[in-house]
Amino acid sequence: MGKDGFLIKNATIVDSRGTTSGDVLIDDGRITDVGKIEQSGGEYLIDAHGLILSPGIVDIQVHLREPGFEESEEIETGARASAVGGMTAVQCMPNTNPCIDNVNTFRDVKHRSQNAMVDVFVSAAITKNRASEENVDFKSLYEAGARTFTDDGDCVKTARLMRETIETLSQFDDCVLAQHCEDHSLVHDGIIDEGEISKQLGLKGRHRVGEEIIVARDIALMRAFASPKLRYHVLHISTKEALTQVRDAIAQGLNVSSEVTPQHIALASDLLLSGNANFKMNPPLRTFDDINALRLGLKNGTIAAIATDHAPHPKSKKDLGIEHAPPGMLGVQTVLAASITHLVETGVLTIEELINVLCINPAKIINAHKLENGGHGCDITVGNKANIMIFDPQGEFVVNKKDLLSKSENSPWEGHTLKGVVHYTFKSGEMTCEKGQPTK
Repeated sequence: MGKDGFLIKNATIVDSRGTTSGDVLIDDGRITDVGKIEQSGGEYLIDAHGLILSPGIVDIQVHLREPGFEESEEIETGARASAVGGMTAVQCMPNTNPCIDNVNTFRDVKHRSQNAMVDVFVSAAITKNRASEENVDFKSLYEAGARTFTDDGDCVKTARLMRETIETLSQFDDCVLAQHCEDHSLVHDGIIDEGEISKQLGLKGRHRVGEEIIVARDIALMRAFASPKLRYHVLHISTKEALTQVRDAIAQGLNVSSEVTPQHIALASDLLLSGNANFKMNPPLRTFDDINALRLGLKNGTIAAIATDHAPHPKSKKDLGIEHAPPGMLGVQTVLAASITHLVETGVLTIEELINVLCINPAKIINAHKLENGGHGCDITVGNKANIMIFDPQGEFVVNKKDLLSKSENSPWEGHTLKGVVHYTFKSGEMTCEKGQPTK
């Protein structure tokens, strides 16, 4: 590397202010100059002609599986794949073994993550062992640094527990209450979306109304018991009915947000007729009507963020078939390309709008934009920490499981041609991806 930092020439720069062009100088972890910059000779030079430079992606829902499920993924491997995917920060979910429901486990995962190639924000469970019987000690976890609380993978089953959670977290600043919105009584033994495809396959369904019921319940509880500073966040929203609930809550001024995955704005449940268990996920793939509604929700701002719900599983488990395989798919390495292919190339979003929902809004949702040592999702301006990616929006590649850096290979994009290639990623000024490959 150059002794005087990195000089990025001829870039198209996209951030919250729009699109400009110019050069960017990075030194000592920060952006030190933007404009027309002459090379002094000591910098590592990157010619970004034809490439876009933007804030790095912030993925607010990933499963890094460590501790307890290292056969699927480790923090190191998940972070490496994330960096190559253009990410500078991820938020990991607490459904580990042991569950992240206490201070000791929370601190352990933070410690394991300290040298990762992305900044790892560790979420904590809402209820002990995510069993919906007793809430965790929110105060001690908050004091240890937890800011997002979720039982992701399961829904908080009772309104009583959810009310208690809302009232307690309302006492703290910058907290996010993130919910996996599926009514347990309606979906606990279901496998895929309940409808024509589940009937054809003879499989029990996870009915869409289960999502709508929980979103409506929780919004009613937020309206009655929350302080304005507590954010309620709908994880991986998948139905047009739930989207309507979120839209109405936002219109009423409630502190409510939602995210959608690339798979839920691109893939429909009919793909399960192939027998490929990589299309099995929770919430399940829905209908084309839902896909169109979710795309519109991204366009009009009802859905604030794209998140991957990166859920690695070993091949031996996915090979059990749709009925018995665990739900979930890889996402961190392909999120930019899947989003460009299915949102930008189809005319749903502009590149500027995509950067907003991939990089800027997610950082704001989890307050990653205001870290003391420099935030994520911030504008490309002098003084800001260099948490950025550089990518070719027109570059194409065929997804091949051999190229995926996760310990698992359960990608539904296998064999698909996607558009959008990450060339470089920088986390706090350190190059983590160089010419599409991890730097370590």
